[in-house]
Order: sequence, then C-alpha cells, then structure tokens
Amino acid sequence: MDFNPCMKHKLVRKTVRKFAEAELGPIAYDIDCEARFPWEVIEKMRPLNFFGLQVPRKYGGAEVDSISYAIIIEEISRVSAAVGLCVTVHNSVGTYPIVLFGTEEQKERLLPPLASGERIGAFCLTEANAGSDAGGVETSAVKDDDRYVINGTKIFVTNGGVCGSALIFAITDPENPRRAASVLIVEKDTPGFSVGEIEDLCGMRANPVSSLFLEDCRVSESNLLGRPGDGLKIGLAALDTGRIGIAAQALGIAQAAFEASVKYSKERQQFKKPISSFQTIQNYLADMATEIDAARLLLYRACALKDDKKPFSAEAAMAKLYCSKVASSVSNMAVQIHGGYGYSKEYDVERYFRDAKVTEIYEGTSEVQRMVISRAVLTQLT
Repeated sequence: MDFNPCMKHKLVRKTVRKFAEAELGPIAYDIDCEARFPWEVIEKMRPLNFFGLQVPRKYGGAEVDSISYAIIIEEISRVSAAVGLCVTVHNSVGTYPIVLFGTEEQKERLLPPLASGERIGAFCLTEANAGSDAGGVETSAVKDDDRYVINGTKIFVTNGGVCGSALIFAITDPENPRRAASVLIVEKDTPGFSVGEIEDLCGMRANPVSSLFLEDCRVSESNLLGRPGDGLKIGLAALDTGRIGIAAQALGIAQAAFEASVKYSKERQQFKKPISSFQTIQNYLADMATEIDAARLLLYRACALKDDKKPFSAEAAMAKLYCSKVASSVSNMAVQIHGGYGYSKEYDVERYFRDAKVTEIYEGTSEVQRMVISRAVLTQLT
C-alpha cells in the first residue's frame, strides 16, 4: 500500500484549498453569524464542477475518484464546514443514488442540472418518528394511475431551503410499511411541495436546514427511483457513500482546528515564553496530529475500497465514526489551547467547536455506526 499522495491528489488539494481560502475564507465568519447561504460563492463553484463530482462525464459531471472527492470535501470544510456540508450532501446522497439506481431516461433528464449546480439536491429520510430507525418512515405515496400522491413531512433536511430536487423516502405499500419504503424524486416546483422555516442551529449555520412538506404532492411514475420497495436498499447504498463525505467534512474541521492551535500556540505568550514551549500544549498538539492522521488513513481506506468496487460499508462506518469523534476531540482541545479566547466568537475555533458536534449525529449517529461495524465484525467471525 502506498501512503504517499499521488501528484493528482496533491494538485486537487492545492487547487481546492486556494479556491476555498480565497472565496470562502473572507466570508466564513459572517455567513455563520448571519446564518446566510453564500449564493455568490455557489455561483463560482458551479463552473468548476463542484456539484458533479461523482457524476459520469457523459452527463456533465467530473467523475472523480473517491480519494479526490474526500480531499475536495475536506478542503472546503476546512474553511467553511457548512458549505462543505452542502457540497457533500448534494453529491453523495442527493445525486449519487440517481447515478446508481436511475434509469437512462432519469439520468439524462436529472443528472445534467444537478451536476451543473443548477439544482441543488437533498436527501429526505428523517421524520419526527424516523431517523436512526430508517424503517419507521410514515410519509405515504399512493399510486393514482400513472402518478404517486405523496403526503408527509421531512425534518432536518440539509440543503432543504435551497434544494431544487429532493429524494423522498415514502411508503408505497401500506400493508407492509416496514419493508415497502420507496424513493421518489420530487422537484421543487411540484405543486404540493413546500419548504418550512430554516432551522436555527448551533453549528453549520450557513447551511439552510429545514423541514419539507408534501401535501397531495403528485409526481409522475417516471420519478420513482428503482423499483417500489427499494427504499431501504437505495438508502443504505446512499449512506455508505454519504458517510465518506461526512467523514471528510469532519476531517476538514479537525484540520482547521489543529492548524489554528499550532499558530496560536506559537504566538500566545505566558510567563514570557510562547505557550508552545510548554509540555502540556505540546501533548495536546501531538494528540491532535496523531488523531487526524489516523482518521485520514481510515477515510482513504474506505475510499480505496469503494473505487476498487469492493464492499466498504463497515469501513465507511469506521471512517465516519472515528473522523467525527476526532473533529469533536480536536476542536475541544483547540478551544482549551486558546483558553478564554477559544470561547469567543472572535476566534474561529469557537465555530469549529460548534460545527464538529453534528458530524457525530447526521448521516447516522455514532451509535448507528457502531451497529453497522459490530454486525460486520460478528458476521466475519461467525
């Protein structure tokens, strides 16, 4: 195994870092404070194919390998985790399921506007009584001739306030609701589809997370993704890929917190010397560097398995579990290193600290990741 990044990956990191620092760096603080989605930067990202990262070139996408994808998400999230969240959710769970399960007609119709960023995608599984329990979906989709009539409410939808299309998980067989969830592609201008108020969240404040309401929302049968009842299969495949993206996002937060801590520890003076000269601070930095490197290796292993078309569910869960844990622990240490300043919005580590926590919750809580991992372990050793 070669642990050295190839020239292509070095170039990807350098290019995306330069863009993120130039375009997102100056506004990252403001968009967090204002809870504002930065359309002006999104417009600049569109021609660079940030919204078609995993879409085949024939449909207008970039079709990058998974390690390149992880690097791109990490570098955007290193500057603005909320924008990194938009990009990864759009690419992984908002668009990639159409690549995997869509008909040729669906791909030709839906992928080009998604790949170009003309439409931003959303993934709508979570409801009041269905989150970790993916089989508890209560939204219904009743067949009426050649259309489905959808009724239900989705909550905590990432990109919800700006999405142009949404993958809606709904029950199509009320006689067997635990096994009959299906996925329907709903476009924003469809009558009966509406967006709720933007959530006032602790972190990721520049991403417009909202509820989505479907009231007698009628969509064509041609917008059914896969077959009726394929919801669980599609959801699990989407989340495997999505967890790679969230792991990369968490890694970006951790990297940013670490870099800020190194810089601050060299500048901050106590007892007439920089605090980086103190053993306690050095221990913090050593732990942070080690945890980040270990997280990155777990992430890249999952990416390599995916690109080799080998099973990677457990490895993606390990990467997501560990990277999100590292984001929280590293950002917590960063606040401690900064002392009182770390608790002030004047310093970015306060934002990293808030942003990190939710990486342990969405796209499957850490408890769910452990369930996925333990099942794989028990199966392998049986």
